[in-house]
Amino acid sequence: MLSRTRGQGGRAEQDGRVLMLEALGLSTAAASVYQAMLDHPGHNVDRLAQVCALTPGGVHDCLDELAELMLVRASSEHPGQMRAVAPEVGLAEMVARQEAELAARQAGLAASRAAVTRMVADRAETRAAHGERLLGMDAIQGRIEQLVHVASTEIIGVQPGVLRSEDVAAVHAQDLAALARGVAIRSLFQEAARAHAHIETFAITLLAHGGEVRTAPAVPQRTVIIDRAHALVPIDPADTRKGALHVTEPGLVHALLELFEQAWSTAVPLGAVRPDDPRTGLTGHERELLRLLGSGLTDEGAGQRLGVTDRTVRRQMASIMERLGATSRFEAGIKAAQRGWL
Repeated sequence: MLSRTRGQGGRAEQDGRVLMLEALGLSTAAASVYQAMLDHPGHNVDRLAQVCALTPGGVHDCLDELAELMLVRASSEHPGQMRAVAPEVGLAEMVARQEAELAARQAGLAASRAAVTRMVADRAETRAAHGERLLGMDAIQGRIEQLVHVASTEIIGVQPGVLRSEDVAAVHAQDLAALARGVAIRSLFQEAARAHAHIETFAITLLAHGGEVRTAPAVPQRTVIIDRAHALVPIDPADTRKGALHVTEPGLVHALLELFEQAWSTAVPLGAVRPDDPRTGLTGHERELLRLLGSGLTDEGAGQRLGVTDRTVRRQMASIMERLGATSRFEAGIKAAQRGWL
């Protein structure tokens, strides 16, 4: 019983040494062969294979691995065989090599960290001086998510045209979260957006949670302003999905705020009905249409500014011409100017 206990203890000790060798980077088989060579210096490949439960070919593979790690050398006493290098020599050198490799990796990591820090600083300086170009909707939405997440005072948005339902869904949750934190939200939509259910639902939800929503016949270009310190404007106003410019220059942000405040002051709160102009009998939308067409825009151009189709523009102009008693747009323009409508 006693000898069995000692045998079990010896096996456990040997297994423990093998595990320690594995921790140094040896494979399980190579660790077993190395341990067997230390325990049985005179064993040839066949005997080592029996001790380690490997094939002779497997032992040769392990010897190759051990030789690369400089843990075995050619035997002077037994030509054609290998001998194990004493652990205090071979393993110490192995650990020293690993420490040197680790030091080199740490030096490389430190250099990489310094390079990243410099790059981040350079990008911050570039953004501060010139603004940062964000290409594509993913980049735009990602930046807006970041800014809205840390917003502390106010979020301002100008939305010309009609937002797609997926774009509305992308900002819905983050706007509600900001409102819950006490951040003020003011959203300015084009009047044409009132006819679209998904936008109306979104706007009503904002109102219900403390946001402000107004509409106007024509609004400035798409803009997002966060905490009066960050502004995003489209790179190409004709295709806002191409990208945006993120600016932080106080002068630029202030100019965009001034433009927004002017449009906001004349816009109508959602839920209110814009009355006809008592002098002309025109709605605000019709007055803006006359102004745009009078400035030389085509039906398509005016429709884009108002967020409606050119077909709608023609229908609205026909209604205005009927009220003026005009048979052509040219005549309608003259009569509108005579009556002070332009």
